[in-house]
Amino acid sequence: MLGLVQRVSSASVSIDGKIQGQIGQGLVLLLGVQKDDTRENADKLLHRVLNYRLFSDSASKMNLSVKDINGGLLVISQFTLAADTNKGMRPSFSSAAAPIQAEALYDYFLASAKSLHNDVGCGIFAADMQVSLCNDGPVTFNLRG
Repeated sequence: MLGLVQRVSSASVSIDGKIQGQIGQGLVLLLGVQKDDTRENADKLLHRVLNYRLFSDSASKMNLSVKDINGGLLVISQFTLAADTNKGMRPSFSSAAAPIQAEALYDYFLASAKSLHNDVGCGIFAADMQVSLCNDGPVTFNLRG
């Protein structure tokens, strides 16, 4: 399972002009599911996302997690993270999970996130979404589960 996490001061996701999810300070997670991913991968990535220290403490060191600051988490499905871009001029999505498998793991990830964290927003799997965010830093990391 692949995650691109961005520290934000605010973010939202809209579908057909209507806000689906939004957060204030926190993290935007673009979530990609690969063929071999399991619930164990989802659990591992979620643990890393919620506990990864990306926010500054009083000494301006990145020592606080989104949980520590009671920040928001906005989760967006993003199958293009699984693209192989090593050859040619067009990405290959052969490592991406099939839509049924990916949606099931995305839903599992969201349900787990909502059970462990109090401020979780999301998009809709496979929808045409518009994501707006104010990247804070900018701070952006690739995480794997």
